[in-house]
Amino acid sequence: MTPADRILELRRLIRHHEERYYVLDDPEIADVEFDALLRELADLEAAHPELVDPDSPTQRVGGRPAEGFATAKHLAPMLSLDNTYDEGELREFDQRVRRALGIAAEAGTPVGYVAELKIDGLSIALTYEQGRLRRAVTRGDGVQGEDVTQNARVIQAIPLVLRDSPPEAAMEVRGEIYLPRAAFTRMNDEREAREEPVFANPRNAAAGAIRTLDHGAVAKRGLRAFTYQIVAPADATPAAATHHETLALLASWGCPVERHWRVCDGIDAVIAYCEEWREARHSLPFDTDGVVIKLDDLAARDTVGHTAKFPRWAVAFKFPAEQATTRLIKIDVNVGRTGRVTPFAWLEPVHLSGTTVQLATLHNEQEVKRRDVRDGDLVIVEKGGEIIPKIVKPVIRDGEPRNPPWQMPTTCKFCGSTLVKPDDEVDWRCENVSCPARIRRGLLHFASRRAMNIEGLGESLVDQLVSKALVHDYADLYALTVDQLAELERMGKKSAANLVAELDASRHLELWRLLHGIGIRHVGERGAQALAAAFHSMARLRAATVEQMQSVPDVGTVVAASVRSFLDEPRNQTLVDRLAAAGVRMEDEHVEGAETPKPLAGQTFVITGTLDQLTREAAEERIAALGGKVSGSVSKKTRWIVVGRDPGSKIEKARAVGTPELDEAAFLKLIMTDQ
Repeated sequence: MTPADRILELRRLIRHHEERYYVLDDPEIADVEFDALLRELADLEAAHPELVDPDSPTQRVGGRPAEGFATAKHLAPMLSLDNTYDEGELREFDQRVRRALGIAAEAGTPVGYVAELKIDGLSIALTYEQGRLRRAVTRGDGVQGEDVTQNARVIQAIPLVLRDSPPEAAMEVRGEIYLPRAAFTRMNDEREAREEPVFANPRNAAAGAIRTLDHGAVAKRGLRAFTYQIVAPADATPAAATHHETLALLASWGCPVERHWRVCDGIDAVIAYCEEWREARHSLPFDTDGVVIKLDDLAARDTVGHTAKFPRWAVAFKFPAEQATTRLIKIDVNVGRTGRVTPFAWLEPVHLSGTTVQLATLHNEQEVKRRDVRDGDLVIVEKGGEIIPKIVKPVIRDGEPRNPPWQMPTTCKFCGSTLVKPDDEVDWRCENVSCPARIRRGLLHFASRRAMNIEGLGESLVDQLVSKALVHDYADLYALTVDQLAELERMGKKSAANLVAELDASRHLELWRLLHGIGIRHVGERGAQALAAAFHSMARLRAATVEQMQSVPDVGTVVAASVRSFLDEPRNQTLVDRLAAAGVRMEDEHVEGAETPKPLAGQTFVITGTLDQLTREAAEERIAALGGKVSGSVSKKTRWIVVGRDPGSKIEKARAVGTPELDEAAFLKLIMTDQ
């Protein structure tokens, strides 16, 4: 056997045993034997460097830490799942699906679903092209996420190359990266021994690990993955007709699939599955917080449709929240960015659903009175949806003395202003726009990932900026200098320069992010996007009437009135003007010359091979900016095929159907020329 043949055989054997161990949990050989195979392959590749392949198992661990994570767009939006919490809500979901499909309730025809355990981890989208892993991207904001490809490559459950003739066109395999409980315990034991902070739960540890810049460190964490979805280009032939066929297909390609999924003939079978795993989940080697129920027929999913946030053909059933008993030390209040005053409870620390809980929300004054919780009470605490701690009720024992009922304060503890409660609302408010608490919360929201995405502007730094009177509003951020920031605690020249660079980058973001970030009451992310899409510029929005605003989808009477009130306030007008003067983008780029057709409108491109002058992502973004579309496969609709170095089989199909070719030079001339 030649060295080349032995290398191919070793790669096949190693991938087989990786799948047996990391995917199927059923190893066929001992660890020492597996290590021997890996060493033999590494020795052969060292002796024959010309035979080294980037997808070889020896190439999983990167040689040096990454400099940071770029962002990349998903092939299609990664939607969230709506939640249900009891049998009645599951039956309501089934009825909605039946109505959408035109199946009468009395017909007695069951709808086919697939039930899967909901993995408590980090969502990931894996792009494969010609069967090889090309990119791994976190969920991010659902449209784009962080490119963590190098870290995903070291997770041995994720195949670098798919087997059994997968499609050659680019496709996304979606799944969940998680940390097994045993690996989590081992990792925390090691961190404790080094006197390092421990992670609260496996999900946090997995999320932290995948964003670690040192690939070698990621490899040591013991991350695993499960996959559950294939997303192909719109013009591609569906890989499967049903969800259960999709799961079987993923498994045939060597992708890890959680094995306890079940085809359920009707909602009764779904409910039985959920009940079965309510307690059985504790025996699993990983955390699961519920069950995901999906319509099995993929074509029927298009009929049922989706909202902007959730698919209507799927839902998550969340297991009942875990509860614990602890002492309520004191009820306190916070002031939010809109002035809303929210009571919360300081608790004696208690362990709950994998985390240590010390704070719990109490929502508003009425909620405190309704639950009748008081300082010093013994209380039952749970995690609502296993995320947000809340107090269920006090534990009142006969004869045990209690403190007097809690009273909402009448003045703001942060600025001393009188608190007010409008007659038609349940919330008290601090109406002082200069209240330090409002400013702090507002700045944190403005800098958040879903708004202006200013990395590094965290709570500690915001506290310093406000307390030292360096920042009074959002516009002041853009006047900060490296020298000013470098003088703050835990800030050196490099950190200061990084933050100034982040601030500068945020000036050029889309208009909807600014509308979301400046904190207009009742305007969330969807409302901000709808307003930006309808009016295209801050100037047009400022000139719009309430009637014009409320005619926009996702913008109703309340939101329109709130936007108009915000924009009519002189101090807010001054703020917007100052932001504009600081160079913050006030209109979307397509407004200028919007009536002129884009030069590549209606043209579909396919890219094959490697481009030397720009990345694949940059090429795709430039085509899209000029109105064109990029497809992963050649069809009769393809206008151009862009041919780089080492093109794949797409070039043969393109030539067979007569698709015009562009080499890299011609392509660059086409997309870079002003037209």
